[in-house]
Amino acid sequence: MSKADYYETLGVSNGVDDKALKSAFRKKAMQFHPDRNPDNPDAEARFKEVNEAYEVLKDAEKRAAYDRYGHAAFEQGGMGQGFGNDFGTSMHDIFEDIFGDMMGGGRSRSRGRERGADLRYNLEVTLEECFHGKAAEIEVPTSVTCGTCSGSGAKAGTAPKPCRTCGGMGKVRASQGFFTVERTCPSCHGRGEMIEDPCENCGGVGRTTEDRNLSVNIPAGIEDGTRIRLSGEGEAGVRGGPSGDLYIFISQTPHDLFQRDGSDIFCKVPISMTTAILGGSFEVPVVGGGKTRVKVPEGTQSGKQFRLRGKGMPVLRSAQHGDMYIQVDVETPRKLTKRQKELISEFEQISHEDNHPDSSGFFARVKDFFEKISD
Repeated sequence: MSKADYYETLGVSNGVDDKALKSAFRKKAMQFHPDRNPDNPDAEARFKEVNEAYEVLKDAEKRAAYDRYGHAAFEQGGMGQGFGNDFGTSMHDIFEDIFGDMMGGGRSRSRGRERGADLRYNLEVTLEECFHGKAAEIEVPTSVTCGTCSGSGAKAGTAPKPCRTCGGMGKVRASQGFFTVERTCPSCHGRGEMIEDPCENCGGVGRTTEDRNLSVNIPAGIEDGTRIRLSGEGEAGVRGGPSGDLYIFISQTPHDLFQRDGSDIFCKVPISMTTAILGGSFEVPVVGGGKTRVKVPEGTQSGKQFRLRGKGMPVLRSAQHGDMYIQVDVETPRKLTKRQKELISEFEQISHEDNHPDSSGFFARVKDFFEKISD
């Protein structure tokens, strides 16, 4: 099967200049890259054809041979031997050239630009602030772009110069036998640039440290442990690189009256024995403000929960609210007077099983248990 014409493979004419050739190659390589076409079994073969065509046409000597002899110029031990030997190295350069920026490396690193670090800020908020939401003002110590050199790291009136050791690539290559070893440039440490006259304000780093005041929107219904991301508000990048992000972790402080579970609120309320026996009512505050009355029916047992619909926390980014649960704990009287003890004893004497169905039923089962054991 004959090979496709290299010019047709890249979609260009045979008079194309280097810039247009490189642009066409980029588009084709992006189009057929295997990572972008996981469901296309032919993509890898097309990707290799595109790379092979570009490898020949970008080289003036190989291109001239191809224009004169076609594919035959690289067959039967001709120039194809040299092409085959350096194809792997060229593929590495091609991959970095196209995908380096997307992967956070490649040429952006060789120019000395590095992304700033992400920052974390812990912000405590009250339950009421979680209910209503708020605009919080925070002060964050961070690195910012140097105003004197605009992040370049070079003294005013000067500019970084390409590294003489690596020629601005940030990497150097050394041959060891049949292998070529690539490593980070020892002179510029991979930046590709050297600053001969560093900025006096930042010492050549391109950034300085200061406290920044930021406004953070805390939405109503936010929960404990929620993380808020402020894009680009982290540390400034090195020598003009992109800034990192700021992550704000929300921590809700404990409340004196309420406990929270998602959008529901729980509150324990102690009531007197007489209120539990005879019934009554009491008032409790509501997180959103105001208060509400809870009715206690006669004969209420300790641990009983009363549900107040819609009195809980707002659901994040919703018009709905959770519920509020009131749990009553019957308080046993202490430090009784002599008369109070007499009345309690009199009540005990005239009580019957219907007054204490739970305890009566329990001890009846206990009695049956011991009778079975003794049989």
